[in-house]
Amino acid sequence: MDMTHPIGVTPLDTIQDGIVGKPLDRVDGPPKVTGTATYAYEYKEPDGIAYGYLVPSAIAKGRIATLDTAVAEKMPGVVAVLTYRNAPKQGKESQQVSPELVSDRIDHYGQAVACVVAETFEQARAAAYAVEIGYAPDPIATELAANLGKAFEPKSRGNTPADTSSGDAEAAYASAPVKVEVRYTTPLQTHAMMEPHATLAYWRRGQLILFTANQMPNRGQAILASVLNMPKDNIRIVSRYVGGGFGAKLTPHPDAVLAALASKVVDRPVKLALTRQQVFHSTFHRSDTIQRIRLGATPDGKLVSVAHQSWSGNQPGEENFEAAAEVTRSLYATPNIMTEHRLAALDVPVASAMRAPGEAVGMLAIECAMDELAEKLDMDPIELRAVNDATEDPTKHVPYSTRAMVPCLRKGAEMFGWNKRKAAPGLVRDGNWLVGLGVAAASRGNPLQPAKAWVRIGPDGVATTRAAMTDIGTGTYTILTQIAAELLGLPPDMVRTELGDTDFPPSSGSGGSFGAGSSGSALYDACMTMRQKLMLSAGMSGDGVVFKDGRVTQGNRSVTLASLAGPGGIEATGGIEPGDMHKMFSQQSYGAHFAEVGVDADTGEIRLRRMLGVFTAGRILNAKTARSQAIGGMVFGVGAALMEAMELDPRFGMFVNHNLAEYHVPVHADITAIDAVFLPELDDKSNPLKSKGIGELGICGAGAAVANAVYNATGVRIRDYPLTLDKVLAGFEAREHAERRSAVPSAVQGG
Repeated sequence: MDMTHPIGVTPLDTIQDGIVGKPLDRVDGPPKVTGTATYAYEYKEPDGIAYGYLVPSAIAKGRIATLDTAVAEKMPGVVAVLTYRNAPKQGKESQQVSPELVSDRIDHYGQAVACVVAETFEQARAAAYAVEIGYAPDPIATELAANLGKAFEPKSRGNTPADTSSGDAEAAYASAPVKVEVRYTTPLQTHAMMEPHATLAYWRRGQLILFTANQMPNRGQAILASVLNMPKDNIRIVSRYVGGGFGAKLTPHPDAVLAALASKVVDRPVKLALTRQQVFHSTFHRSDTIQRIRLGATPDGKLVSVAHQSWSGNQPGEENFEAAAEVTRSLYATPNIMTEHRLAALDVPVASAMRAPGEAVGMLAIECAMDELAEKLDMDPIELRAVNDATEDPTKHVPYSTRAMVPCLRKGAEMFGWNKRKAAPGLVRDGNWLVGLGVAAASRGNPLQPAKAWVRIGPDGVATTRAAMTDIGTGTYTILTQIAAELLGLPPDMVRTELGDTDFPPSSGSGGSFGAGSSGSALYDACMTMRQKLMLSAGMSGDGVVFKDGRVTQGNRSVTLASLAGPGGIEATGGIEPGDMHKMFSQQSYGAHFAEVGVDADTGEIRLRRMLGVFTAGRILNAKTARSQAIGGMVFGVGAALMEAMELDPRFGMFVNHNLAEYHVPVHADITAIDAVFLPELDDKSNPLKSKGIGELGICGAGAAVANAVYNATGVRIRDYPLTLDKVLAGFEAREHAERRSAVPSAVQGG
């Protein structure tokens, strides 16, 4: 089926007290907590596994001048040492994934320059340090701010153009009665998922089999086919459990490519995991950004002009940019909007998608700029957003499928006690803590991807579903189990969901907040086909057919699914295609964030005291996993606001804090009272489930609410993320200096 028209009434709408939407415990919970869920590095079969270890480059750009592997090759347990001199021939780069060990050229710090294969991990690691490499380095450009003059307009990113313009933003801004012009910066960030990248690769009768950590197996299959120059059908990827991704595992990385190459060379299975330090340089990261925002408004708060320009960086030859201004295109009503993205070529590792690419950092800027405009207008920040609520997408000029931003703001204000906020900053104290409240809107696009699914009912009445979908900790196993159980009238423990294998029907994979909607819609279609087959087999048709308790019932007739399946079982397939709905309607999920912070008046230390997110995301498929995902995104946003930053040494093009001891992410002690709630909503233009994406919605705007709360607490506006205590103290000092100067007569100042 495809989304060529809105979805009418479905069984999910009519089933009373159903399974979909309930806070069902995760079906993958028991295997994970008992250690029986097998992650990529934990596979022990087939026999004869050797271990690989990546040798990273120690320069950011240049050539390998000398290379000596003799000592390493003679060390205990060493099976082979791969370099550009002996690595198998490969194909072409695909979607930012490059062949490995193909020449003496170095393009970034940490690039693989060798791969040691040995009998044990420890032996491979020891030999890796014995590989002797000399370099001929080239001059490098690594800092975004220093290279803005060379930035260029990149190509469109999928359906996202680099630039858009509606009306005349420049002229409208010039004549606007009230203006705000601000510059915000966000730092380099890394995904910091729990599971490092790892792969077990082996060849069997010409087929390459990889047990690997990959969010989108079918995409990975196609990418590796290009990189390894082999037919896609000869590659099988298995990713049954993925220990987090946030975009870092949307594609294969050097662990997969090198394990495949090494396995071919040594003719045995090879397992290769990147160390945490190698993950920082050998995989993707989020680029830093510099964002310029200009808002023009009338005295009553109506926006007449919005201009959002953003600069980011990437390797020379890469076109992927951080689309920070994309969210601004549909956020608020105004007749004049201009957005621009520019990309600077930098000699750093590849920058690519990280959780909510674009919106996550774009809303750190635009939602704080709106807060600054509200202050300049002497207007409540919620009322400013309400005044500029839109009835149609101001850039695309199409209606929204649903839009409930203002209801989320209103409900959140009621729940959070927003009416107690003091508009003037620095007025509320709790002992030595300066206390402030902040708010920000949340918005995230809601895409739908092609996907397929298969379902079978066996002679025992158990339903088995399969798709090459993944569960990266988001709850996919549970949600798909609920959908199948609901539609087939089975208890959840009579449904077995199998995921993460390219031998299964191709699916969307996990990413972009499209996973549940896409894979769930494909399974919905498969189950609806199964219902028709079962009804036909039972001799039933028309209205009044009920699927419940493992039976099909109509009137006085009732038949078990097991008897209808028969000894051979019965199966059905289904699929979903995007259709035209995404062109006819602007599809977004919405929400509102509220934060209360305390800032120590002496040290500048910032502490989150409480936080609330209120969201709408269509039909909620599982109340427990949805809330968990929203809170997880909010915590991600707190990290972006207060602590996360990769520190680049511009001399060497390396990230110096390449570990989780020094790349700080929030821990339990940083997050006290936090909650997320969802307002009822169905979106019949989104997908057959009438659901929307949640995974990335929680991060969008969350950090801005925290930053706005810090300003409300202190009167110090920090536009350079993250908001660390040194920046707060600098703001205190600058304010005190200004106050001292204002207290001195001008004549004395001049003297």
